[in-house]
Amino acid sequence: MNYKDFFNQSIQNPEEFWRLQAKDIEWNVFPSTILSKDENNYDSWYADGKLNISYLAIDKHINDGFGNQTAIIYDSPVTNTKQFISFLQLKDEVSKLAGAMLALGLKKGDTVIVYMPMVPQAVYAMLACARIGVIHSVVFGGFAPHELAIRIDDCQPKLIITASNGIEIQTQIPYKPLVDRAVDEATHKPQHVLVFDRKQGVEFEKKPYDLDYSELVSKATPAECVVVESTHPLYILYTSGTTGKPKGIIRDTGGYAVALKFSMKYIYGVEQGDTYWAASDVGWVVGHSYIVYAPLLNRNTTVLFEGKPIKTPDASTFWRVISEHNVKVMFTAPTAIRAIKKEDPEGEFMKQYDLSCLKYQFLAGERCDISTLHWLEEHLKVPVIDHFWQTESGWPMLANMAGVELMPIKPGSASLPVAGYNIQVLDHDGNQLPAGTEGFVVVKLPLPPGTLTNLWRNTPRFVAGYLERFNGYYFTGDGGFQDPDGYLFVTGRVDDIINVAGHRLSTAEMEEVVSAHPAVAECAVFGVNCDLKGQRPLALVVLKSGSNINPKVLEAELIEKIRDTIGPVASFKEALVVERLPKTRSGKILRKLLRNIADKVEYKVPSTIDDMAIVDEMIDLFKDRDLISMC
Repeated sequence: MNYKDFFNQSIQNPEEFWRLQAKDIEWNVFPSTILSKDENNYDSWYADGKLNISYLAIDKHINDGFGNQTAIIYDSPVTNTKQFISFLQLKDEVSKLAGAMLALGLKKGDTVIVYMPMVPQAVYAMLACARIGVIHSVVFGGFAPHELAIRIDDCQPKLIITASNGIEIQTQIPYKPLVDRAVDEATHKPQHVLVFDRKQGVEFEKKPYDLDYSELVSKATPAECVVVESTHPLYILYTSGTTGKPKGIIRDTGGYAVALKFSMKYIYGVEQGDTYWAASDVGWVVGHSYIVYAPLLNRNTTVLFEGKPIKTPDASTFWRVISEHNVKVMFTAPTAIRAIKKEDPEGEFMKQYDLSCLKYQFLAGERCDISTLHWLEEHLKVPVIDHFWQTESGWPMLANMAGVELMPIKPGSASLPVAGYNIQVLDHDGNQLPAGTEGFVVVKLPLPPGTLTNLWRNTPRFVAGYLERFNGYYFTGDGGFQDPDGYLFVTGRVDDIINVAGHRLSTAEMEEVVSAHPAVAECAVFGVNCDLKGQRPLALVVLKSGSNINPKVLEAELIEKIRDTIGPVASFKEALVVERLPKTRSGKILRKLLRNIADKVEYKVPSTIDDMAIVDEMIDLFKDRDLISMC
């Protein structure tokens, strides 16, 4: 199949293209209207279709004779546990939990918060909600009570489903007390909190609103699927906002089901029955789309992994899981690979396992530096595909569509636009820019199915944040450029572009140079204020394990490399060696936070930060350094 022709069909005749893709899933009522406008004059897909996504993910496969196929492999090195859950077993667990929720008075359109670790019950909860038309909002397990309280007040759940505890490598994290504190703080009070006790010795206070998960489910009558409209909200997923208040992204049911089924076939090149592994968390969009819904819709065995790329027990754990479970396609973040590379720079752990089952390795979550891409290609010896998408999109926007035509891989690029996404690069005035010129990355409307349909109870913010900046386009918030072949290079959020003496420069480009140094494990380059030039770049560098290079020697070498690669215009003069970088729990480096701390301006610590202690470390790092004088 030819990528160019396939892509052009999706852009030139989107209604016909997505009508054909809709035939790949089973509908209770096939939509007669493919593309229309909703009450807010925003594009809507399959408005008059009806279906149930939990049915498509479970019951359909049983009806087709695949009930005994493994649906979920639960692999938990932190508890030394493995479970193999068939589609028949999955239906039993999900239908009983759905029945328990009905018995508690929940109905179609109600909301439920799921605040769980990476255990099968988290997946059961999501699918049980979908089974009866209840809207779930999964909150990453480990969010502080205040952040959970904000989400409780915004989505107003009737029920919270949680667990006694999560496990962070070897440390138990009591979840239930965090939920109790959040409920105390929130104005809205859920009727019940359903607690799955993992029986790991974690004690918690039983509240009047508490119910025991195992006891309630054991007594429940299994629930049948409730048919819902295609436009019915499947879930709310909160993502960070510039105002400090999280944005509740709304995902529909029908468009999402079509897009995910499409993506497994045409982007990831996965065949039904294959084992697929997205090493993420159900609290993030990757977990929603590619741990739970997409693999199960496509009748893939999905891996639910409770562990880390290192220290559970070591940097071999990813390769062990791939080999042991016969993973065909794997998807993780570049951060995870850099962590493995830092611990095992020569890739010795990979040699211990037979990885011949692996066909493709996908990376996303943040831009993948070229040195990490090359390292993984060299050792895995399969195509390593960097691709790009957002919480808002719900599925990939840029990718090498392995199931259509495997195009040449260009390191540093997230590849070509995925079918359905008419991606362009515009200037400040909305004019399309020529190849090689950096600008704002946008998508010409309509967005394809499966993307955000609104923000929960906040249409004005939805319009202002995504649609007003460029009329007729969805604004991604990212900068980038396309090369003459159409490959898009995402250079980062638009506030990651720095202005040095009137020259707009990409810190991402500088990071490529810094990360290519043989002593560097990972880095962050960001702009700091400069009285002379407006801004100048500063690099924070984490060294590879075992590296004993002198920091001043490293700094001199990096300055020379930046000068040789980008030129003196970059005004790159300082690189500081640090033990670690501030990141979100999903692995994204918090460059904006670093910039604000260095500039000594007011900042808000994101609720998604991995470890609050690192903020003090960064304050101490910059406190006594006169960064301005070094311009």
